[in-house]
Amino acid sequence: MYVHSTEEDSTTHYSALDQMTDNSFQVLEHHSKDSFMLTLASGILSDEQFYIILLFIHYTSQLINNCAIIANSLSIAVFVKLGFSEPSNISLTALAICDFTLAVLLTWNNLCIWLTYHNVRLPFHSANVYFLTGGFQWAFLSTTVAWITAFISFERCLCILVPLKVRRLITPRSTFVAMLIIILLTFCPSFFTYIRYKLVWEFNPYLNITILNTIPVNSEFAILFEKIYIVICGVIQPLLAFSIVLICTVLLVVQLRKMSSWRMSVTSAKNQRVQSDEIPASSSSAAKARISQKEERLVRMVVAIATIFIVSYIPTCIVALCDVVFDEFHLFGVYRKLFMVSGSIITLGQPISGSVNILIYYKMASKFRSVFRRLVRLDRQEPERHELE
Repeated sequence: MYVHSTEEDSTTHYSALDQMTDNSFQVLEHHSKDSFMLTLASGILSDEQFYIILLFIHYTSQLINNCAIIANSLSIAVFVKLGFSEPSNISLTALAICDFTLAVLLTWNNLCIWLTYHNVRLPFHSANVYFLTGGFQWAFLSTTVAWITAFISFERCLCILVPLKVRRLITPRSTFVAMLIIILLTFCPSFFTYIRYKLVWEFNPYLNITILNTIPVNSEFAILFEKIYIVICGVIQPLLAFSIVLICTVLLVVQLRKMSSWRMSVTSAKNQRVQSDEIPASSSSAAKARISQKEERLVRMVVAIATIFIVSYIPTCIVALCDVVFDEFHLFGVYRKLFMVSGSIITLGQPISGSVNILIYYKMASKFRSVFRRLVRLDRQEPERHELE
């Protein structure tokens, strides 16, 4: 938002987005067939109300981002100290790195919104430049987080259902390769955005200077290509990952109940053997019970991570569906205000999830808790390098 002074009002605010798309917006208004959505897009909120809501969301988001940056930095440091002899450490580290990067991208986004609203004059259009240098990257990286969470949930399901076969397949090397493939297929396509949009230097009449701005490339190929990869990478991929996480979480919860019932039966059998002086059998059952408890703690941790992800990712899925149903639901369309507000709202979920994960690790993973306490100087005893329990 820039300030343009006139004799009538020296403090009239102009939306940075409106300056760039005034003409295209008027054309789209005449061609829009959805009067209800058009009313929501342009009739309810004034520019000032729109930016006040946007600023409130982004200030709240930044508070959460700060927590996410600190929490994921600590998580990465702890996992590095734990080592990567176990596949779960590798996948959880990749998740923490992605959550950390998401928080950094959101910080850049919030800074751009703040600069735009407070009329900080820079040689680039802050809000629109972020759209191409951080907005798309954040959207695709959130899909990466979704698939890493899906991999963690699916791997844990297989470890419970077919443990002997999975342990030969899910190794540290195969997990590392899987993380690279997920990043390649989910995050790297974000760079295809530069086929549809580009950064250019253009003259801004309100500031009377040339600034760096983002403009759409309106060729038929660019438009068609954007529709294809947005549907595949922006809708199908996140919805499929969300479905996998949801299904695996339900299976894990069901399996948790079975494991709890089995442990109770083992404990009962152990007590009977003790009473009948069957010491060897009692020791064997106790060992199995301990293994079951360790496995159950890891499963509970994965269920907690997946549940938080599901809750925080639902708004993202809704926005992704709207992006397909409504052709003008994007930054340069009629529904751009709704797009920006809804896009800002969904950014609250990801840093919350990234901030809470460290609390789950600390509560449910004894080795993580031990190394963490040593890292922040709460314990004096040096922890051993060990896999995550």
